[in-house]
Amino acid sequence: MSIFALVDVNNFFASCEKVFAPALAGRPLVVLSNNDGCVVARSAEAKALGVAMGVPWFRIRDLARRQGIVALSSNYGLYADMSNRVVEILSELAPQIEVYSIDEAFLDLSLLASCERLAHGVMIRQRIQDWLGLTVCVGIGASKTLAKLANYCAKKQLAGDKGVCDFGLFSAEKMNSLLERIPVGEVWGVGRKLAPRLEAMGIRSCRQLRDADAKHLRCHFSVVLERTVLELRGIASLELREMVPDKQQIMYSRSFGREIEDLAELRQAVAIYTGRAAEKLRRQYSLAGALMLFIRTNPHKPKAPQYQRALHWPLPQATADTRQLVAQALRALETTYQSGFAYQKAGVMFYEIVPCALRQSSLFSSEIDELRSERLMQTCDAINRRWGQGALRLAAEIGETGWKMKSGHLSPAYTRDWSALPVTKAG
Repeated sequence: MSIFALVDVNNFFASCEKVFAPALAGRPLVVLSNNDGCVVARSAEAKALGVAMGVPWFRIRDLARRQGIVALSSNYGLYADMSNRVVEILSELAPQIEVYSIDEAFLDLSLLASCERLAHGVMIRQRIQDWLGLTVCVGIGASKTLAKLANYCAKKQLAGDKGVCDFGLFSAEKMNSLLERIPVGEVWGVGRKLAPRLEAMGIRSCRQLRDADAKHLRCHFSVVLERTVLELRGIASLELREMVPDKQQIMYSRSFGREIEDLAELRQAVAIYTGRAAEKLRRQYSLAGALMLFIRTNPHKPKAPQYQRALHWPLPQATADTRQLVAQALRALETTYQSGFAYQKAGVMFYEIVPCALRQSSLFSSEIDELRSERLMQTCDAINRRWGQGALRLAAEIGETGWKMKSGHLSPAYTRDWSALPVTKAG
């Protein structure tokens, strides 16, 4: 019988910030989106003050001043590093693991005896707390959907103990009572979109969904909801995916910190964005056969002249070489750009993606050229991993970057710069 666990870091972004800044302990903290626009993460203290997810920062600035709420810009490098550390720990504690998101992972606990699972969950929670300073909740169930629901119960303290909830220890009566209290919208895969339709059919709780006619729901919704019903009954329909499939599209886009009218600045932005997307492409050992470039003005300024365009641009040869990709993206930009507009956002997307192993040679380049290109990119990536992103870059990326995304409240690079770590003095 399959047994799954879902490990979820509580308030992940905010918790990562607090690990390296002891002065933030006990203080309400919010993490802001790109350009410091909206709240994308909240500490428990900020949630207690009623700060809503997605609220624009300017709307709660006065509240923050009165209540002492600390606001920080999103530090994506920090969050990625801490996520990787969590995954490393979990990989040592389970034979199989599926990284579901930056702060969640499913584990296979099928080899553990039923009497061992709760203790194992407590050990997982304690080790991550001791080694990383992060608090997690652990949900255990006979399917991924039940594990997700058990994690919800642990986090909301509806059931379980010490942040760990194992549905396998519940009697049928206790399970029925618990599922009756949980709204159907909390079921993984239902959410806000399907919940109103289910409620209109009289299905308002998790228990009612579990006990509903699965085939009837399949006719009215889809096979996905039928699987969800089976999963709620403890019939595992979703297996762990240890290998995440390669992305078929890779995009990098950002809003600018200020509007751009000058083509030279726009060229620099597109070169940087293309370089970042190329790094993602190489990380999955793939090549791109085409790209799409888009630029647009600010749609929230209707009185200003508006312009937006997306251009699909086939590449002469599938490649992951930043030099070739940037050159093609800049050619696409020359075709797309119109003067007289204030641009607010740009982006680059690669598609027609194939594995490196399926590379087709060109009539105009030799295998030696392709090997040199591959080795050069590997060297560039290694240098940038060692010395920080952008340490080695193309000339097209160099210049003043006053247009860059605003990060006025960015915390230090704690995991990538020794000098950023707090210093304590003994004696």
